[in-house]
Amino acid sequence: MSEDREQDQDGNRDEESRPSSAAARRSRRASGRSSARKGTGGDSKDATAPKGRPTPARDGRGERVSLFRRIGRFFREVVAELRKVIWPTRKQLLTYTAVVLVFVSIMVAFIAGLDLLFAQGVLQLFGN
Repeated sequence: MSEDREQDQDGNRDEESRPSSAAARRSRRASGRSSARKGTGGDSKDATAPKGRPTPARDGRGERVSLFRRIGRFFREVVAELRKVIWPTRKQLLTYTAVVLVFVSIMVAFIAGLDLLFAQGVLQLFGN
């Protein structure tokens, strides 16, 4: 990426070699990634350079967080998730509510009819 920037700044960049479509850019990036993973591309010094200090272990031995901090974090995460929700418009909400009410009333009528039918069948079978 920095190589591209250097060429752009110098004005030596050939416009014909630039990928024109998103698919071409993705394939170019993928080919660059695969060669970097194999160790064929880039500087050999980068592969052996130290990466800094290690990531701390997450095995539960870390410092304990207070109850109030955990509750605060929980509510912050709830609010963050609620911001991601796509809320229905008023018209959609009324439509969905009507569909649910109609479906529930149809199911109640169906089950009530079956109950009445089975009750009559049991009375006929065992008699009164």
